[in-house]
Amino acid sequence: MMKDDTPTDLESFYLEDFIPYRLAVITKAVSTAFSKTYAERFDITIPQWRVMAAIGREPNCSASSIVKYTVLDKVQVSRAVSGLIEMGHVERRSDEKDRRNSVLSFTEQGRGVYEQIVPAGRAFEERLMAVMSSQDIDELDRLLDKLMAQAKEL
Repeated sequence: MMKDDTPTDLESFYLEDFIPYRLAVITKAVSTAFSKTYAERFDITIPQWRVMAAIGREPNCSASSIVKYTVLDKVQVSRAVSGLIEMGHVERRSDEKDRRNSVLSFTEQGRGVYEQIVPAGRAFEERLMAVMSSQDIDELDRLLDKLMAQAKEL
């Protein structure tokens, strides 16, 4: 404490009140809760689900586009893709436009898994957001957009 008993910035810092920490905690909690929707049933991990979501959004995409879309690092994407290939959910083939690159797409089996997870994900999102009004959700979307834009500027 300082001489007048006013706490310094260091003494009044509480991790549980620190917004970056709170965002990380809620992200982990939500991601883990949602993973229960698909982990046991389909035996896929969180990074594997994110790779599948990226392929579902952009079929015949590259691993580098998945890195950008999912905010996973190259190693995480590589491991997730390898696991999905081993499970028979994803296939890799040469890019017809540039033979040095490869593209990733669903197998028929992988497409079937994706088509089951997406509706389950929508249902999970609905249950998660049930504590909020539509105005709350609009405001949250607006605030998250502002935070994302600011984070990119920093």
